[in-house]
Amino acid sequence: MARTHLLLGLAASATLVAALAAPAVASTGASSPTRTSAQAAAPAVPSPADDRATRIQKKLRLTLGAKYAGAWVDGSGTVTVAATDAASAAAIREAGAAPRKVARSERSLNATQAALNRKAGSAAPAVSSWYVDAASNKVVVEARSAAAATAFVKAGGVDADAVRIVTSDARPRPLYDIIGGERYWTPSAGCSVAFSVTGGYVTAGHCGDTGESTSGANQVAQGAFGGSSFPGNDYAWVNTNSQWTPTPRVNKWNGTYETVRGATAAAVGARVCRSGSTTNTQVWCGTIQQLNATVNYAEGTVTGLIRTNICADPGDSGGALFTETGGQAQGITSGGSGTCRDGQGSGDSTYFQPVTEVLGILGGQGRQLITDGGGGPGPGPGYCDAYTTKVTGSISSGANQYQPSAGYASTVSGAHTGCVDGPAGVDFDLYLQKRNTSGTWTTVASSTSPGPDEQVSYNGTAGTYRYRVHAYSGSGAYTVGYTRP
Repeated sequence: MARTHLLLGLAASATLVAALAAPAVASTGASSPTRTSAQAAAPAVPSPADDRATRIQKKLRLTLGAKYAGAWVDGSGTVTVAATDAASAAAIREAGAAPRKVARSERSLNATQAALNRKAGSAAPAVSSWYVDAASNKVVVEARSAAAATAFVKAGGVDADAVRIVTSDARPRPLYDIIGGERYWTPSAGCSVAFSVTGGYVTAGHCGDTGESTSGANQVAQGAFGGSSFPGNDYAWVNTNSQWTPTPRVNKWNGTYETVRGATAAAVGARVCRSGSTTNTQVWCGTIQQLNATVNYAEGTVTGLIRTNICADPGDSGGALFTETGGQAQGITSGGSGTCRDGQGSGDSTYFQPVTEVLGILGGQGRQLITDGGGGPGPGPGYCDAYTTKVTGSISSGANQYQPSAGYASTVSGAHTGCVDGPAGVDFDLYLQKRNTSGTWTTVASSTSPGPDEQVSYNGTAGTYRYRVHAYSGSGAYTVGYTRP
């Protein structure tokens, strides 16, 4: 695809390369430059609500089904979950969240946004983005002109009551040279590494086309783009040569590194940080504002993005977004409005391609996110070795599989123990189910923590049992181990 780079990109000319302040790279061990008083320090205090919110969101999205209308964390750490019926309030409170009754479900709001996505070509340049906002229970359309936004909503044929128009001076654009890790170069521009994967790394799709060559910050030949998608999406992966070794680290630009431990998606309101090679005096942190946002770049529309209140500058495209605590990879820097040059402020907004989509594609190639365990499954090889029976399978994101498919019979009472061992960077869950006299299956035990590996244990009576493996996010091969009484 022919791509016109905006002036935000760092062209690979001798003049601009010489003018660019060389970023500190992992091999130099250089300390970060002194931060000016105008720059906002990266917050150091973690939010204890983040992991809890992720678990609550995950559980209630499954249990409430079509009634679920979204979840978010406010500044006090309170987790709120919205539903379309008052009867869900008890289940929401039991899960540890505050209930809110709303008119539209998450599915309804996503359908409204999907309808607008289908009419993206009719959006005037003044329409900058649109996204689902769970807290207001509406789809927000941001534009520099309210009239342009109104015309776009009308063209989408959606219920105007389900849309909130926000007038904003924001002008989102792809950030061709970005953060998220170390600098790399193509023949025409410079961008940043997001996260290492088997045999290379992932980055932004607008940084290069399939087959385009890359070199590192040190100008040593590095590899080539193995795949690229932009617009529509904004992801790509680079296949590197034997001189380059992928590692589970992200540069924090203070002499230390963030260790990548997985890729479990965080909830709206969770604390996240961005790292990259242009704004390389620190990592820049903020919160996830919305999920599944659509941005109307001049080059085309990109859907399904993470929207944050973090700043970014030209040269930051392709960089890494990760949770402030826990080392969970979240996204790849796509574009935004604002700048870090005067510190981070209320006018800053940056969008990220969720990393799970490209990891799912690479999973189909037998490749995966590199984590602190070297990219191997779970906490280490043989996670399910202690179980009497082991079966293997492969599952796609969002799917369910049952092991064994027809169940197994237990003629005595006793302990049923089982596990699932998945690849790094996915979130697989495990449920033990028992068949009742009517032939239907009931879940009697479950394990749904964020991550690829789960264990369950249940003391049950005689009957027929099976294990349900659910790929909450990510795809790949798995092993189920179980021991019956």
